[in-house]
Amino acid sequence: MNAIDLLTSQHRMIEANMEKLQQGGMENWDAALFAEVADHLTVHIASEEQVFYPAVKAKRTEDILLESLEEHLSLKRLLADLLELDPSAQTFEPKFKVLHEQTEHHHEEEEEHLFPKVARALDAAELEALGDKMSGLQQSLRREGSPRDAVSEQTDQASALE
Repeated sequence: MNAIDLLTSQHRMIEANMEKLQQGGMENWDAALFAEVADHLTVHIASEEQVFYPAVKAKRTEDILLESLEEHLSLKRLLADLLELDPSAQTFEPKFKVLHEQTEHHHEEEEEHLFPKVARALDAAELEALGDKMSGLQQSLRREGSPRDAVSEQTDQASALE
């Protein structure tokens, strides 16, 4: 699958599931759906940081990528906090709302600024190969267990842009 199409479809799925969680409210909190969202967000971020960003760095995107990595760090910190909190905690719902808002903002930034540059810089075959590589990494991370469990170890600083 084309890398940009893959990432965009994942953006919509993550956002839709976050919206379901938020609309359900704390009285109907779906822990299984939250775990699924946490896993999807974790593998999505990992594939961007480990595959997509390094592949497009040389395409005049470094400024956008550095900002994106800082946004990822913020998302990881919020997610790590939420994974440690009991959903009945007073701060859980507002913290989830902030995660939801920041996730949507991050997706908008990528789709409006980064993806158009990448689409112009890479041909269809390169985008397909990149998408395949990202999908492979995501599948591998899911097979290893619960990807969300590793996020608390990734909150000290933003990932390096290699």
